[in-house]
Amino acid sequence: MGTETKEGYDEIVEEVLKMLEENNLYVKPEKYAWKVKKIPFLEVIIEEGKVEMEENKIREVLKWLTPQCV
Repeated sequence: MGTETKEGYDEIVEEVLKMLEENNLYVKPEKYAWKVKKIPFLEVIIEEGKVEMEENKIREVLKWLTPQCV
């Protein structure tokens, strides 16, 4: 289920929300992010074509001391 235009996306979302409502299922809008290019999920940032770690996690890993013995 995809579209190339914002209008097409809006139509699909409206259709899905209508189908949910017809089946007594509802969405809490405050729990969802609509029309975003990237979104945090399970401590990573997901955007079109890539997945990255959150910056604060990378910063903490870089602070680790180098092991002196293995």
